[in-house]
Amino acid sequence: MAAIAATISLSLTSPNRRSLSSSISTFRSASLLLQPNSSRSITNVRNPSFRISASSMSIEAAEKTSRTSFLDRKESGILHFVKYHGLGNDFIMVDNRDSMEPRITPEQALKLCDRNFGIGADGVIFAMPGTNGTDYTMRIFNSDGSEPEMCGNGIRCFAKFIAELDNLHGRQSFTIHTGAGLIVPEIQDDGKVRVDMGEPILKASDVPTKLPANKDQSVVKSELDVDGVTWKVTCVSMGNPHCITFGTKGSQNLQVDGLNLAEIGPKFEHHEMFPARTNTEFVQVFSPSHLKMRVWERGAGATLACGTGACAVVVAAVLEGQAGRNCTVDLPGGPLEIEWREEDNHIYMTGPAEVVFYGSVPL
Repeated sequence: MAAIAATISLSLTSPNRRSLSSSISTFRSASLLLQPNSSRSITNVRNPSFRISASSMSIEAAEKTSRTSFLDRKESGILHFVKYHGLGNDFIMVDNRDSMEPRITPEQALKLCDRNFGIGADGVIFAMPGTNGTDYTMRIFNSDGSEPEMCGNGIRCFAKFIAELDNLHGRQSFTIHTGAGLIVPEIQDDGKVRVDMGEPILKASDVPTKLPANKDQSVVKSELDVDGVTWKVTCVSMGNPHCITFGTKGSQNLQVDGLNLAEIGPKFEHHEMFPARTNTEFVQVFSPSHLKMRVWERGAGATLACGTGACAVVVAAVLEGQAGRNCTVDLPGGPLEIEWREEDNHIYMTGPAEVVFYGSVPL
């Protein structure tokens, strides 16, 4: 299918909320029909060559537009981007390979990620020059403007984005410098991305958590009081902190679909036992090789998927005796395959990463 270019005239300083709201509404309705990987785009848009205009925005899609030419544009005062998603965890990807300084500020990222008055995303990811001998550096701003160490779904999107920028095809592997250290994603023959996530960090003070260690300097199936309810939690870092729970004290199998994440999630994230805040995964066990999780992400809230979270969940499941080292982890956006290998103690994550649309924003 032809590539799709969207031009979004969106002020990052002081937008007129009424006109911008109307424009974004028009844009988002159209973008559902334009997603290259959507079955709706094949069914409903046979020849996507049209323009939709609104007071502060225009969208153009033409079959003659090539992805390469769009990504190669270098215009002063314009931010060109590609929106990707990994199982619904979506990111604004920015080519920043000419500088180690992000092209936009955290405040601008917050506005771009707004789903009502901006483009809408869980974060903005910058592809930067490599450091310490790596191929590239990845930095990310969350939708609240904070900067996490790294992102599992984001690193898969990053690998596909780099392959597109460099016009690479087939199986490819990259070394990526992140705030969590060296990460190595590999694009597979089927288009999915397998990522060597490295070793999990289990020492309580390094996660970090103030919960007292109860197993080899780690926090495993410990009690955490959250608003008067005692949860059994295990703490793991994948370069970013995670608190994993399979249920409350005395409960059996947690039913994750019944949770009110918007209510309980922030109480975990900002709990005094987590000095750097925390991502929180609520897990339901179907079998020793099949888990289901919902996640409240630090700085992003409830998201459809979290790659580092899925890795942390399998580690916690092994430590608690809930599951084995090879698991399918179901997330609201779809499944991830997670393997915690005994031979090198590394965790490997495999899942998809796909383009949503291409766009430009005036800075």
